[in-house]
Amino acid sequence: MSAYVVYVRDRITDPEEFKKYENSAGGASAGHPVTPLAFYGAVETLEGPPVDGAVILQFPTLADAKAAYDSPLYQEALKHRLKGAEYRVFIVEGLPEVAVSTR
Repeated sequence: MSAYVVYVRDRITDPEEFKKYENSAGGASAGHPVTPLAFYGAVETLEGPPVDGAVILQFPTLADAKAAYDSPLYQEALKHRLKGAEYRVFIVEGLPEVAVSTR
């Protein structure tokens, strides 16, 4: 069953640290089966506080998503994100393939 990691950026607090994150985070996914579905495109906040940016990454399984997030390369990049921006990040499981219908 697919899993999705959703990164919601609330605001950048230190542009220099965030730039370090941007420069290292992309390479951190090497070797992981990830499909970017949305990557900091135009955002329209419909409810709640304004969203500054968002990323949605698809993985084949929850274990794959956790492995990518927990990887040493991403954990190194994460240090810069935590210093450079405020985010909410979560993993959500998708529906089983048989439950998906096309209407």
